[in-house]
Amino acid sequence: MKNLKITLLLLILAGVSSCDDFLSEKPDNRTEINTPDKISEVLVNAYPQMSYFDIAETMSDNVFDSGIQFGNTLIKNLQNYNWEIQTETNNIDTQAYYWDACYRAIAHANTALQAIEDLGSPSSLNPQKGEALLARAYAHFMLVSFWSQRYNPATASSTIGIPYLTKPETELAPQYKRNTVQEVFDFIQKDIEEGLPYITNGYKEPKFHFNKDAAKAFASRFYLIKGDWNRVIALSNDLGSKPPVGKIRDFASYDLMTPDEQRVSYASSAAQTNLLIVSANSIVGRSASQSRFYLSGTRYGEILGSGTSLFGKSWLYNFYSYNSSRTVFLPKFYEYFKYTNVTAGIGEPYVAEVLLSNDEFFLNRIEAHVMAGQISLANDELEYFLSTRTVGYNATTDKLTQAKVVAKYPVVADEYTPFYTMTPVQTSYIKAIAETRRRDFIHEGMRWFDVKRFNIVVNHEIENKPTNVLAKDDNRRALQIPLHASGNGIELNPR
Repeated sequence: MKNLKITLLLLILAGVSSCDDFLSEKPDNRTEINTPDKISEVLVNAYPQMSYFDIAETMSDNVFDSGIQFGNTLIKNLQNYNWEIQTETNNIDTQAYYWDACYRAIAHANTALQAIEDLGSPSSLNPQKGEALLARAYAHFMLVSFWSQRYNPATASSTIGIPYLTKPETELAPQYKRNTVQEVFDFIQKDIEEGLPYITNGYKEPKFHFNKDAAKAFASRFYLIKGDWNRVIALSNDLGSKPPVGKIRDFASYDLMTPDEQRVSYASSAAQTNLLIVSANSIVGRSASQSRFYLSGTRYGEILGSGTSLFGKSWLYNFYSYNSSRTVFLPKFYEYFKYTNVTAGIGEPYVAEVLLSNDEFFLNRIEAHVMAGQISLANDELEYFLSTRTVGYNATTDKLTQAKVVAKYPVVADEYTPFYTMTPVQTSYIKAIAETRRRDFIHEGMRWFDVKRFNIVVNHEIENKPTNVLAKDDNRRALQIPLHASGNGIELNPR
């Protein structure tokens, strides 16, 4: 475990080192990016270096008001909890910071693509081109997922999206117009389709770049949102209907680890399930264990209590608690504090975060099989996935059946309302998969994206105040544009 920790810290430091300096200069003064090595160096920073986990998790129905005050973390978390714009714009883990991080990553990707074009787009630079295209698509996808309403092909052409940038900035203060959601999705798809064939695994640290599996996993997330089930299935064919041992997360292995060891192991590049990792400037690990608005003892029982699994057994997830079980957390985030002044105790916290994994990839595949009408196959896949998360699973007696899924997750009128239609059986299976995803990615914000695309109503209780309800199609499902961006001319979302 000591060697594992050292390896992770070295990888985090590698992610922190940057060639950002040229982006902080006036365009005419920037370093010329004119060699393959320089292009690759630029692409190290073509991934958002900030975290969205705290933002998304606190807006979802995974969290509860525990009533415990934690001082400085209260304002931003309270605003996320109430689906409000954050007034703190100079703190990490805030909406404005993540917005900037995405557009900073896009700027790096566009600079690399421009440099490749200036060099004549030789085939030798196809790997860098593929990475730049996928990185640009990913950052824009995350922006439109947060700051626009959900994708619906019937309304996407009239729904306001976010600015999709395809060229490096040539002005110090450019004015940008927001594209429609349909235009943004068309651009994302174009970048994915062009970039995928060029993606390789030829990196010194492939888990920190868009390697082949990471690129396909991201593409499967995008096509799942679009409702292109056959494309999701084709992208995930290498996983098969029963991924080999080690391909998905082995939660049972954490039983012999301390919480700190679990934190390190969860986001380790050695874990086969982890496909894309980023070193994020974040204190999400502190929020997960100490925030007032997080997974409380009450909400924990509803989501992860004994007997809540489809097999009626306990989950393998290892949770810990502070404050007499009022705040419950799973140790997923190992914080490395990089001192800039040891004497003064000044520095920056970094957390290795898993952005894409085989666990999500496989769940996408199961969902696509359900929506393609392949219920029997999806049933077998879901049974296998759940077997790896269940205490005392018995392959002989613990069988998943359609009747069991329908009984556990009955259809509730107007509960799950995606833009496409579902049969009653499909609805029950989609709910089962969404609930499985909810548990697997607790603290990581994944639940928010399901809340949004399925238009799930969320009730947030607040001590001594009326319950705050996020209704279907509520305007607050799209984050408000950060103050500094709207001040620079970016059109605000309706409220």
